[in-house]
Amino acid sequence: MDKATEQEVVVAIVGAGPAGLSAAACLNRLGIANIVLEREDSSASLWRDRAYDRLKLHLGKQFCELPHMPFPSHLPTFIPRAQFVEYLDDYKSHFEVNLYCRRSVERASYDDRSGRWRIVVRNMGSGEHEVYVAEFLVVATGENSEGVIPEVDGFESFRGEAMHSNKYRNGREFKGKNVLVVGCGNSGMEIAYDLWNHGAKTSIVARSPVEVVTKEMVFLGMVLLKFLPYQIVDILMRLLTRLKFGDFAKYGLRRPKHGPFSLKVATGRTPTIDVGAMKGIKNGEIKVFPAIKSINDGLVTFINDKTSQFEAIIFATGYNSSVRKWLQGGDELFNDRGMTHSREQWKGENGLYSAGFSQRGLFGIAVDARNLANDINFELQRRRKRE
Repeated sequence: MDKATEQEVVVAIVGAGPAGLSAAACLNRLGIANIVLEREDSSASLWRDRAYDRLKLHLGKQFCELPHMPFPSHLPTFIPRAQFVEYLDDYKSHFEVNLYCRRSVERASYDDRSGRWRIVVRNMGSGEHEVYVAEFLVVATGENSEGVIPEVDGFESFRGEAMHSNKYRNGREFKGKNVLVVGCGNSGMEIAYDLWNHGAKTSIVARSPVEVVTKEMVFLGMVLLKFLPYQIVDILMRLLTRLKFGDFAKYGLRRPKHGPFSLKVATGRTPTIDVGAMKGIKNGEIKVFPAIKSINDGLVTFINDKTSQFEAIIFATGYNSSVRKWLQGGDELFNDRGMTHSREQWKGENGLYSAGFSQRGLFGIAVDARNLANDINFELQRRRKRE
């Protein structure tokens, strides 16, 4: 490694998405110096550059605001992506987040001798290395760092267009084409609906059981959860979805054993919120297939041995955490997949923290940010008293 410049900081935050911005804001309110290291050329790059055009927040805005800054009252209940990005930019400016862009963290390790974290960073602008020595390290790269495309037999033979959902913007270029969306979570269903609206001949792969609700049902459920156990709320949700959508099995979809809120508690998975795709599925205009068995050129064979020809495949198949590629140690906080051992966990050892790994969306991010900032403040005050 080339000779690197070194800079001492109190708190280093890795990642400038909503989690990193929230952590920085909470620390700044407490007067605790910090920097945010971001590998892309702007904050909130996932929302800004790697999300499809029609994306909206799937929960009401009161459940999605970041700490200490409510959404403006004039914004709609379900906020579109562009307006959410504007909110994040205003948030960054308001709390004077100290952001270092185009910094790719290559290694972070705890030095027992100095009692500090040593973070080695590649400045992607200059090509040089920088080293930050921090008393506390906050991992805020989140659950959705790198898009995952599963291994499929014969995929290399596919001659059409194939992409992860983080590359998809809208369905205009797919008009009239046979397009297969793999995955029926929120991204998959919304992309399928967008393609259908743009005149694509749309199909979707439902690899796993799926619980489909509407935004209004989720909003009602979130209110009811303040007064009722989630098991009772789930019974009501199941009745409402049956009335709204009918028998899922008729359309080739399987429902999970758990209701939508039980599913979230048990697995961390959110239900799929319908934005219109179910209408296309019910009337047969969006075809549903089970998991893919193999691909031969443009011919896709499914596990039920049915086949169909496609010109494009979009994989809405989730993301992986990148934490384990650069964080050395921290096993008490992060598992081998780069996720925290439990959804409630946000603190490790030696001043290591996480934000945005609770699988509770923006609400969980806000909770993590407040917790870690208060804990760091407590630790700093304790040290001052000892000096």
